[in-house]
This record gives sequence, structure tokens and C-alpha cells, in this order.
Amino acid sequence: MANEVKVPTLGESVTEATIGEWLKKPGEAVALDEPIASLETDKVAVEVPAPVAGVMGEYKAEIGDTVEVGAIIATIEEGTPNAGPEGPTERKQEKPEASSPAPSPSPAPAASSSDDSKVDASATLSPAVRRAILEHGIDPSTIKGTGKDGRLTKEDVLEAAKKKDSGGAAAPADAASADAPSAGPSRKVERVKMTRLRKTIATRLKSAQDTAALLTTFNDVDMTAVIEARSQYKDLFAKKHDIRLGFMSFFAKAACLALKDVPAVNAQIDGDEILYHDFVDLSVAVSAPNGLVVPVVRNVESMSFSDVELAIANYGKKAKDGTLSMDDMKGGTFTISNGGVFGSLMSTPIINPPQSAVLGLHRIEERPVAVNGQVVIKPMMYMALSYDHRIIDGREAVTALKIIKEAIEDPMRILIDL
Repeated sequence: MANEVKVPTLGESVTEATIGEWLKKPGEAVALDEPIASLETDKVAVEVPAPVAGVMGEYKAEIGDTVEVGAIIATIEEGTPNAGPEGPTERKQEKPEASSPAPSPSPAPAASSSDDSKVDASATLSPAVRRAILEHGIDPSTIKGTGKDGRLTKEDVLEAAKKKDSGGAAAPADAASADAPSAGPSRKVERVKMTRLRKTIATRLKSAQDTAALLTTFNDVDMTAVIEARSQYKDLFAKKHDIRLGFMSFFAKAACLALKDVPAVNAQIDGDEILYHDFVDLSVAVSAPNGLVVPVVRNVESMSFSDVELAIANYGKKAKDGTLSMDDMKGGTFTISNGGVFGSLMSTPIINPPQSAVLGLHRIEERPVAVNGQVVIKPMMYMALSYDHRIIDGREAVTALKIIKEAIEDPMRILIDL
């Protein structure tokens, strides 16, 4: 008897999703509640659990198809995989082949068969990973996956390709191409369909530009005090709280001071009304395999440094594993985006609608600055506050950024709420 697998409820106001990848192939054993497929929604990837235990049946939708909540996407057959008959069948087929001379196989089909086996072996991988495997000629069985449940990611394949290229042994394809005359530079164009998440990101960011009156104000901040505090207490902090003391908790708490004194920066426009919040739900931009995601750390104003660090670390891990839920992404009154981890010197971040402001952090670098008439070298960082000028005046934006700067340069202000 076949049991239907339907698209589960995806969250408030989410009615459809896209088939991202199949985690089980037809004929494989499936346990109760075991993930069998991954769906891409506008915000996160959602795994579809098996409603019953049994054997994976046929797919009712293909990767890339858009499916609605409640739609049937696959079937699961009752029982267990029966591999018994395959053994005798294969042995029966081997006997006539052994008794009669087989035609000599041509090299070309053999190579093609090898390539096809690699694709079949990685059928449960995402399209991007499969493309990378074929492009670099990597055997997926030789790579240790770092994704959820040991799955391969595109980064795993690229890292394996780097090791292969630096190993000194040329692959047969490379050797053949070396003997052939140069055909000139490649002009290959690959057409890849945008994921639902990437399309949503593009739509929301463009909508923010079209709707909000965006403006950005800049300042630089001397990171000396924070670096010294972190250096002095990081070991004790890690020992007590079992989490690394980072810079983000300093900026999160400094932002709370600014948002408390300048509430417009923490407000939102709702029709012809303005919503002012007496709490700070901080959206933290996190890089995930499928794009930028922005989970929300709630009530940061009442959290300790360790609470903030633990929450951000947890969201970072969930983003990497692809386990962020819709609730993790819901809400948010203010955003911090740290482009400095990628080496950015300066940028103009775009607000995350319906929020009205976003703080952009950048890399720390030593620069000469004037202090009391003397030129000294200081670890400096550029900060950028992008804001919606419809609700936030220039004076308010500059004041908020100045409060953050002063709190970072003198962290005691955070402790005494100054």
C-alpha cells in the first residue's frame, strides 16, 4: 500500500515552496519522521519528514517544481527494501556472458558510464553540488561532507578540487588537453535557475530601494578599548559561559543604548502610522549556503553578553546546517550586518523591510589618527547606518551612530547605561 507524502504547513502566510532536493531515492528504506526532501520557501529551507516507515516510492514532483501546501510530492510503500531477488538475477545473467565471448567495449562508452555513475551516486545532492562534482571531475565518495548529517556542500567539492589540483598528479582529462593544441580562452555560459530564496532576496531588496527614502551616514570607531577588553577577559568568559567572546555582543548592546535614546531608529512605518517598539529584536545577517538569511535575536535589551553570543552562534550553526525555521526569521526591529568578516572596508547596507535602519560593520585595520595633536596608529573600523529618511531625520541617524561609537570606544557606558 502506498502512503502519500504531502507538503506540510510551512508557516504563517507561506502557501507554496520549491522542491530543493530529494534526500531519499526510490527504493531506499525510510524511517518514520526521517527527512526525505528539502523545500525552499521565501525565507528558509524546510525538510519534509516521512509520515510512515517503509520504502521510498515514486516522486510526484521534480527538483525546481513549485508545490503548494498539502500537495502530494511522493509516495512511501509499506515494507522493507527487498534486495534478495537482485542477487540471483545478476548471477544468472553473468553465466551466459562468461560462456560466450563478449564484444570488446569501446573506451568512450566506458568513460561515459563512469561519469553517469558519479551522477547517480550523488543523486541526493543539491544541483549546485552535482554541477561542481561533474565540472571538477571529483568522486563524491572520497569527500567528507561538512553539511547537515554529513552531506556534501559545494564548498566541500571546491576544497577537494583545490587539493586535487595542488597534488601534482594531472588527471587524464588534463593530460589529454595538454597534448591538444590550445583552443583559446573559454567562453562558457551556464544558465542556472534562481532559487526561491535568492528571488525573494532580490525582490525585497529592490522593494526597499523603491519604497524607502534611503540614506546612509558614516562614522569611524576606535576599537582599542573593545579589543583590550576582549583580550583580557576572553579566556575567563569562554570558561564560564562556554562560548567565545566576540565583537558582535558589544555592538548589539551598544545599539540597544542608541535605540533607547533615539526610538525612531527602532520604529517602523505601518500605513499612515508609526510603530515604536520598547524592545529590541535584533536581526543578525548570517551567510548561509543558499544566500543571506537574517534570523532574529529577541529582547536583546534584556540579554547579557553571553546570551547574545550564544544566540548568534546557535543561529550561525543552524544557517550552515539549513535548519533555520520560519519562527527564527520572523519579526525584527533593527539589523546589524557585518561585512567585515569578508574583508569589506566600507559599504552602504540596505534596510530589511519593514525595518527602518541597518547598521553595517566593516573590517578593522590599523590607520594613523590624530590624538591630542599627535599622530598615532589605532585599530579603526568604518561604521555605516542606512536609514529610511521618511521616518528618521538626519539628526536622529547621526546621533544614534554617535552613541554606538562612544559606547564602543568606552564600553563602561554599556555597563552603566550611559
